[in-house]
Amino acid sequence: MLPQRSNPYMNDPNGLPLEAPGSADEIDLVEKMVSHRQAYRTSLQALVQHYDAVGNNQKTTWAKQELTALDRIPQFRYITDVMPTSLKATERITAADQLYEEAEKIRRQAGAIPVPAPLKDEDLLRAALVKYSELITKYPTSDKIDDAAYRMAGVQEDLGDPTLAAQYYQRAYQWDPATPYPARYKAATVLDRKLHRRAEALELYQESVVKEARFAGEKAAAERRIKELTTSQPQ
Repeated sequence: MLPQRSNPYMNDPNGLPLEAPGSADEIDLVEKMVSHRQAYRTSLQALVQHYDAVGNNQKTTWAKQELTALDRIPQFRYITDVMPTSLKATERITAADQLYEEAEKIRRQAGAIPVPAPLKDEDLLRAALVKYSELITKYPTSDKIDDAAYRMAGVQEDLGDPTLAAQYYQRAYQWDPATPYPARYKAATVLDRKLHRRAEALELYQESVVKEARFAGEKAAAERRIKELTTSQPQ
């Protein structure tokens, strides 16, 4: 049986040590929430290791159960709005570059967890999403917005949301037609394989062959898929 839990602030005359609502914008608040959740997870993992090392089986079980319960809590995607197609990546902005590097560092830290099937740390992926969103929101003319959109699309794929993934791949080339990524091809594959919107996918495959020809592997794959979609029943 788990020990009784209580709220340590319930009888605190000073109230909860939290900032007043409205004291930060949405992105800041979501960023803090993701950070606190990750810190909570890390602390629970440390407790499991500690109690296991000292041989306290009861407390090891408690910590593991709490960690399992944390994993079962729904984690909603508070920052999901896709920015309009009208943005343009036109100028270098140092602050935006710094935000992008911060987001990339977090995304790489999510890594692949070597369990029976490779996994990624979803809390860190969401933290990276918040950073990318912050970049686009604060610096909509930055030449990094297409980079951020492309990375966000990949993260959304990892999180199992192909609709948002396709939209962000599309934003990458809409915001910068010369984006240094095979964004058209990637959008086409998601539309084709995950969303089964094959008419749209075919158009993007055809466009990618012309506009992303420098990506030899993707070009060859697009040409094969174009042939399949136009000459036979798609698989």
